[in-house]
Amino acid sequence: MPLNEIHLEAHPLLELAALTTSLPAPLGQTPSPAWLQEFLVPRTDVPIPSPDDEFRNAVRRMLRHGGFKPSGRSKPASEYLVRAADSGELGSINAAVDACNAVSLHSGVPISVVDLDRASPPFRVAVVGPGQSYVFNASGQEMDLEGLVCLWDASGPCANAVKDSQRTKTHQGTRRTLSILWGSAEVPGRARQAADWYRALLERLGAATQEVGLSAASSPAS
Repeated sequence: MPLNEIHLEAHPLLELAALTTSLPAPLGQTPSPAWLQEFLVPRTDVPIPSPDDEFRNAVRRMLRHGGFKPSGRSKPASEYLVRAADSGELGSINAAVDACNAVSLHSGVPISVVDLDRASPPFRVAVVGPGQSYVFNASGQEMDLEGLVCLWDASGPCANAVKDSQRTKTHQGTRRTLSILWGSAEVPGRARQAADWYRALLERLGAATQEVGLSAASSPAS
């Protein structure tokens, strides 16, 4: 069943874009082509503005709105990509992740990618209250989510601009994904520009993409 809508709780600093992707084959059978891997290094010939300190600070302010502290090991994922690319350590993972990383690296917009067959609707985006965490890697490490705006499915928070949940991450058999682009309302339009280029890369890979609508939700985070 197609995902048509995500409920978005009021957030004055968040500019969000969302899209679904249907891959032509399981992710493990979808190699990352050379032309895509070429975007995993710093370069200027990309169709979106490069991130600057103004935009990086705007993203951090967006993440601080609920009380979260986006610093140290909890900095936005896009900042990790810049550091890795600058040091030559941003390697290819698979076609879907490489497309996400390329767009996030060059736009500065953090991006989450969720396996739609591992997540359950309804979906919403809301700030997490106290006492909630999730495992974010295969080693079982947990992330404290208090105050951080996250994507939620029926089972709870599953993705954010820092680290996504292990529960809903992509894997070798992934065929359908949901991507969330965590932009800042202080730099309007950047998330949309990033989403447009992201869709172009995915469609060049042979995937089908669909924009997901957003609707206002009034229920509080639980």
